[in-house]
Amino acid sequence: MKVRVLGTAAGGGLPQWNCACATCAAARRAGVGRDQDCLAVSGDGRSWYLLNASPDLRGQLAAVPELAPGPGRRETPLRGVLLCTAELDHTIGLLSLREATSLAVYATEPVLAALSTGFPVRQILAPYTDVTWHEVVPGEPVTLQGGLAAEAFVVGAKPPRYAAAGGTGWVVAYRIRDRAGGTLVYAPCLPDVDDAFAAAVEGAGLVLLDGTFLHDDEMTRAAGGGRTATAMGHVPVEKSLSLLPRESGTRYVYTHLNNTNPLAIDADGLDVAEDGQAFEL
Repeated sequence: MKVRVLGTAAGGGLPQWNCACATCAAARRAGVGRDQDCLAVSGDGRSWYLLNASPDLRGQLAAVPELAPGPGRRETPLRGVLLCTAELDHTIGLLSLREATSLAVYATEPVLAALSTGFPVRQILAPYTDVTWHEVVPGEPVTLQGGLAAEAFVVGAKPPRYAAAGGTGWVVAYRIRDRAGGTLVYAPCLPDVDDAFAAAVEGAGLVLLDGTFLHDDEMTRAAGGGRTATAMGHVPVEKSLSLLPRESGTRYVYTHLNNTNPLAIDADGLDVAEDGQAFEL
């Protein structure tokens, strides 16, 4: 399995356009930054799937040679998108794919419903391209082109602010496996490291997980107020570090870093994903 990290930041990216926190200021001085969360995976190097569709998607696709169009004039290796949530920073990029010849989008029932109501991207895309919308049922594997199988598992129940509450499956992670047994777990939005998560990562070669906040009270430290990481549905790194199962052969890499997170500038010895990073399982 080939894995390409397209973006590693939480909503707003780094530096965030309207933020003068210490981390954003340091990023501006250094001329560095992070695009918003997005991942690309392939089982054969020819058929690729996105996990989430970030607002930065056009530039992310253009930066990766494996995702370049061709040989046909409108032919691309992109086959579809698997959504972890209905959050805007995970779905706005779908609009950038409106010129695709065809596209498959996979998401849970409440996410699909939100994309028909509060953020009606399904109706917006319909006049532009042929999109097949697939309902993902947690626990039931989905067969993808190129020899991949993806299985969603529920990790959270927090809907985006624009959506009506209710339903389950608002926040999922994916366990993706190839024919040779290579296994990836992608959990950019993770409220806690519990027994269910430990079971889901068992045997995985690579786990890309929630690194949104380093500290639970990070917003207070950075901005003088605001909700805790836990209240926003993100387990802080300082907590997850001590709870992750340390199975031999499993690599844990943090992604989805908020602009306030000091790890976005200095990883401080932790395994933190970088934009453009490639893995092979």
